[in-house]
Amino acid sequence: MAKNPFYICRTMRYIISCENPHRHYIQIEFIVSVGTNNTLTLQLPAWRPGRYTLQNFAKNVRAFNVYDEKGNALPFEKTTKDQWQITLNTPLGGRGAFVHVKYEYYANVLDAGSTYLDEKQLYVNPVNCLLYVPGREEEKCEVYVNVPEGYSTAPQLPKQFESYHQLVDTPFIASPALKHHVFKAEGVSFHLWFQGESKPEFEKIENHFRKFITAQLNVFGSFPFSEYHFLFQIVPFPLYHGVEHQNSTVIALGPSYDLMKEQLYWEFLGISSHELFHAWNVKAIRPAKMQPYDYSKENYSKLGYVAEGITTYYGDLLLFRSGAVSEYEFNRNLHLLLQKYFHNYGRFNLSVGASSFDTWLDGYEKGIPHRKVSIYNEGALCALMLDLLVRKQTGNDFSLDDVLRKLYNDFGKKGIGYTEEDYRKALETVAGTSFADFFVRYYNGTESYEPLLRETFAYVGLEIKDSRSKFYFENRFGFKAENKRSGALMITEIAPNSIADKAGLSEGDELVAVNGIKLLNNLKEWLKYFQEETVRLTVLRASETREVSLTPTTERYYRTYWPAKMREATEVQKENYKKWTGREW
Repeated sequence: MAKNPFYICRTMRYIISCENPHRHYIQIEFIVSVGTNNTLTLQLPAWRPGRYTLQNFAKNVRAFNVYDEKGNALPFEKTTKDQWQITLNTPLGGRGAFVHVKYEYYANVLDAGSTYLDEKQLYVNPVNCLLYVPGREEEKCEVYVNVPEGYSTAPQLPKQFESYHQLVDTPFIASPALKHHVFKAEGVSFHLWFQGESKPEFEKIENHFRKFITAQLNVFGSFPFSEYHFLFQIVPFPLYHGVEHQNSTVIALGPSYDLMKEQLYWEFLGISSHELFHAWNVKAIRPAKMQPYDYSKENYSKLGYVAEGITTYYGDLLLFRSGAVSEYEFNRNLHLLLQKYFHNYGRFNLSVGASSFDTWLDGYEKGIPHRKVSIYNEGALCALMLDLLVRKQTGNDFSLDDVLRKLYNDFGKKGIGYTEEDYRKALETVAGTSFADFFVRYYNGTESYEPLLRETFAYVGLEIKDSRSKFYFENRFGFKAENKRSGALMITEIAPNSIADKAGLSEGDELVAVNGIKLLNNLKEWLKYFQEETVRLTVLRASETREVSLTPTTERYYRTYWPAKMREATEVQKENYKKWTGREW
């Protein structure tokens, strides 16, 4: 890098350094041309695409200072929580004039959407920490990264970014210990980068990745990019998190020692398939309300059920269709979708469309009891039902694959955002029938999915089985409980109008004793011991103890749901199943 930071800087330049990495502060410089204006407004993003909730990254900024080309301090004022207005000296204005901003960003959270610095790596999601000038997001920009000798960068950054949008959608890891493997599928280079303690078996991983990558390419017909990077942050503790980007994804997984073992490896494949599908669905096929992104505020949309719901559905389906996972694992994922749906009483209160709109209200937290549903879970079930309805309507000539391909060709490839009406029309064009009623009842209404789920499952020879919960307190009394890190046994959910609810138990109550016997992580055993009897629970609420009596009845709660093949399935149903999954019955 030239000694003079303004040298050949035409519009804007970023310089990222990592001195004293044990302090977790990244040093950032932003050099930007100012033209002839007397003021300059700078904005830091308040959220990041892929997580539709405000995250207020400015809380991590300190030592914010502004200088002119000669190093003289310039006055500035913070006008919002993450916006600064700089007052320029009168002689400063004019062609070729620049402002030099310096600040530090605290980077001490390691997940798939964060920025992190320690002695082992510099990991940057630029959308967390890089300023921009509102209205100039389409201008080209340069980035210089100063890291210790021996570090390599994944991916290798271009000399110049075409826009701020491209820059902030390009996360990178700089480290001396990156593990790298690259292969080509259908002419596209796919890079696998591993940071952190891990022993990836690249031959096995490539074999499975090739399968679901090819299956996804078959859905859309082409790939939006010439190369793609999987950036894996492998950590020594339990973690499961992924974030999509234009031609890359960051996936954080742990613990390290389980990566190549069955359960975590399935999850590794599942999240990788999910995030790759986003390369089309949301990075290319994007809701109109987010085209382009406005990083300074909420970008409201009801279409999370497409962006995340359809992606969740296809991430799992295409793993199975491609042969990357077994029927058991596919059914397990369907079981989890069903279980979460039937156990969430928020489905009677808020539609999946309204819940998408409200991600900006309470983020991805559980929120208050029984208020909302999940754009991932309910969105995936709606996608499943629509896929099978389209197949049934067209005699398996068309499916949701064709709807997505149409959205990609008509909107994604052209950089045009789509609306809910556009999505509905694409469905109706492919299927040759109206889906207005579906949108009213299921996407934007709170009607039970159960009848239509059973109907569409039957089309492919499946049925929904259910049985009692293995936990007595769930099955007979209608409450869920789990041990917190503190060791406290807490009630986490209560079924409305259940025995537990009517008795006055509350979410957040700490369970202390059963019939006067102190609980020591053995609630299940004691309730089984006292089964069919009235039990007296001692709970702690707001630092006060109280006793609640529960008497079992014939009512049952929190049943277990799972998909199963019909014993009497017809040959037609079996053929429908094969065309849906690509797998033999």
